[in-house]
Amino acid sequence: MDNKGDIFTYQKLLLATGGRPKQLAFGDSQIIYFRTLSDYRRLRALAETGRRFAVIGGGFIGSEIAAALAMNGKEVLMIFPGKDIGDRVFPRPLAQFVSNFYTQKGVEVLAGEKIIGLETQGNQRVFKTSTKREIEADGVVAGVGIEPNVELAQTVGLEVENGIIVDEFLRTSHPDIHAAGDVAAFYNPALGKHIRVEHEDNANAMGRMAGRNMAGKAEPYHHLPFFYSDMFDLGYEAVGEVDSSLETFADWKRPNEEGVIYYLQNGRVRGVLLWNVWEQVEAARQLIAEPGPFTVRNLKGRLAHFKKK
Repeated sequence: MDNKGDIFTYQKLLLATGGRPKQLAFGDSQIIYFRTLSDYRRLRALAETGRRFAVIGGGFIGSEIAAALAMNGKEVLMIFPGKDIGDRVFPRPLAQFVSNFYTQKGVEVLAGEKIIGLETQGNQRVFKTSTKREIEADGVVAGVGIEPNVELAQTVGLEVENGIIVDEFLRTSHPDIHAAGDVAAFYNPALGKHIRVEHEDNANAMGRMAGRNMAGKAEPYHHLPFFYSDMFDLGYEAVGEVDSSLETFADWKRPNEEGVIYYLQNGRVRGVLLWNVWEQVEAARQLIAEPGPFTVRNLKGRLAHFKKK
């Protein structure tokens, strides 16, 4: 039943409810969370007249938005509680390099800071930080992650844990209901665990597979998704668990400019970060699927046939 009281029936149902931005405890409509087309249009309109922008968050969305605004001639300030930009993904030396790179590009980086309040004064947004600084901006953008939209699944009693749990055929705990995209938590054999991935490669591949299986196929979803980003002149593609808390080995062709970073745990490669290296995603997937054991010695040069974009 929908909000108008209309009742719909189905034989097979796909839940692709995605996620919603995590909300800060202040700011309300003054903060652009940048998840929708209307968010993009709102930021673009602000950028036509505004000069100074604050970006909350040093992760995937925050780093991309900050770079895009700076490349369009805006004064940009990034503020986040971590030590460096991307420090949850990048090993410390690379994260430090990225923070310095942004600074050289004119972005003011306020690491180790938290925003504790935001108010409007005329056309300006004024926010206060945990160190009692007051900062003015014409626009504020936040990229602090999402929460999967699992409420509908919960109302019908589906299994939920950091997303809607699906089997290898993308069926939920109800055999006639499938789930796909940002909201679905699926088992990946290469990693040996359930994962939930918020990126277009996963959404596109999983959506196609769910549709095929709902139409009568029985094809397992063993795809290990990748994600990518571009930040000024820097770019990367990443596969698997790219978590800076894991053991890492950086195999550089040119330090911080071109190379491969391997993320290891108990002798297995859990993730691969291809830093300004292209056309190696499938090779990285195959490496993650191998049982190992791997060491720095036998990983050096493993994906060293670097290719340009």
